[in-house]
Amino acid sequence: MNRLVRAVRRRLRDGERGSAAIEAAVGVPAFLLIMGLVFAGGRVALATQSVEAAATEAARSASIARTQAEAESGAVAAARRSLDEKGLHCAPRVAVNAGGFGNAVGVVSSVSATVTCDVSVGDLAVPGLPGTIRITKTMESPIDTYRER
Repeated sequence: MNRLVRAVRRRLRDGERGSAAIEAAVGVPAFLLIMGLVFAGGRVALATQSVEAAATEAARSASIARTQAEAESGAVAAARRSLDEKGLHCAPRVAVNAGGFGNAVGVVSSVSATVTCDVSVGDLAVPGLPGTIRITKTMESPIDTYRER
């Protein structure tokens, strides 16, 4: 009986030889793919928050300006400064709708700022991901109704 048990154990042990290598060959690429997707998702989430903060800063900066020209230049500068502070390296495109400055003083109006950034995810080497992902956010801020001219 003892011989039979040893023979069965030997056959089982011999039959499992090489299975760790097969598991590693299948498991490691799957794990790396999942980790790449996690890193890509994190990068896009942080970039989205940074672009939204930049749009908020741009709209706020435009809303406290005295003239439409100051509003547009101040919004672009505020958006770039915000993105630099957050460490997001992209070439932002800032569009400001400061048409509310054409309204008379005392009339409720607002300005809006749209910030667009192309965030790179191509360096993560995840199959199927594009090289860049475009993120666009628009925020609005009220103009001071009784601003000085």
